[in-house]
This record gives sequence, C-alpha cells and structure tokens, in this order.
Amino acid sequence: MPVNKLKTLYFSVLLAFMSLLLPWSQAALLVRPDFMLLVLIFWLIRAPNLCNVGTAWMLGLLVDLAAGMVFGQYALAYTVTAFFAVTYQRRLVLFTGVQQLLYVFSLLLISQVMLLIIKTFAGGQFIGWLYFLPSLSGVMLWLLAMGLGLNTGGRGRAN
Repeated sequence: MPVNKLKTLYFSVLLAFMSLLLPWSQAALLVRPDFMLLVLIFWLIRAPNLCNVGTAWMLGLLVDLAAGMVFGQYALAYTVTAFFAVTYQRRLVLFTGVQQLLYVFSLLLISQVMLLIIKTFAGGQFIGWLYFLPSLSGVMLWLLAMGLGLNTGGRGRAN
C-alpha cells in the first residue's frame, strides 16, 4: 500500500470534513457541494484498493455525526453511491471528460435522491428543485479539478 497515497487520502478527507464544518450562510448552504462525497468518489475511482464501500459507510457515519441529522442517512447514501461508483470504476478509463462529468453528476444525484427519500420518510419537506443545486455545484467543482489538471481517471478533458 503506497504510504504517500494513503496520506493524501487522509488529508483530502480531512479537508472535505473541515469544509463541511465551515459556517455556511443560507444561500451558500443551498449550493454547497457535498465535499466529502466528491472526495470519496475521487478516491473510489483513483484508488479502489484504498477506498471502498466500507470507507464510504464510515465517512457517511462521520458526516451524520457532524450534520446532526437522522443518524445513518449519509452512511446509507454514501454506501449506495459507492456501490455504483465501484461497479463502473473500471469502465471510467474509457470515458471522455464529458462522459465522466455525466457519470459523476449521476453519482451525486443518486446520493441526493437517497437522502431525499430518507428525509421524506423522516417527515421532512421537499424544498423543490433547488434541493438538487449541490449536485450541479459538485459537477462544477469536478470540472474545475479536471481543468486544473487533477487526474480524475477519464481519458480526456471535458470540452
């Protein structure tokens, strides 16, 4: 197991967790991407031997504790999302940049739909289509990472 990759993984998870804990305002909170899920998807794609479905479950529990919501909702959403990410991980090297963006967007939507279902069963109100803004901002952040040269696993850049 490469020690440098493991340290980078831990550091990126710590940064994502700290981003989650920042005091976001109402408008920024509405569009804030799920930093932890983005980091999780990145590592599921780049290093599936270091990050797997079990890691997704543990990080989801950590986010549940930090968010103070229904315990287990992020763990379930991250686990289901990680399952789909790992299932298609080997095919990702064949994807172009645009296909990879659509893939990441669909993973972010899977997580948000899972969270929406859980919140609905817990008595929460659906706030409308604005609920899905974090998926859009997450894809924009992924596009920025690709544009800055972060190797996200696809074979080309998004055009």
